[in-house]
Amino acid sequence: MVDYTPLWQTMEKKGISQYRLLKSGIDNKTLDSIKKGNNITLLTLEKLCTILDCTPNDIVRFQK
Repeated sequence: MVDYTPLWQTMEKKGISQYRLLKSGIDNKTLDSIKKGNNITLLTLEKLCTILDCTPNDIVRFQK
């Protein structure tokens, strides 16, 4: 199971809002998928890492 809790924590730590993600190229549908815990593409993960200046571990974790 995919858990995006690290994403929300990283955004809060860096002071980045969902609005900024939208303005930086992450679309609303993708944000909705993340909120629901659905899968995202590696391209989206790369965009998030670039926007947040972080690694994938700061965005997602996998749980059994």
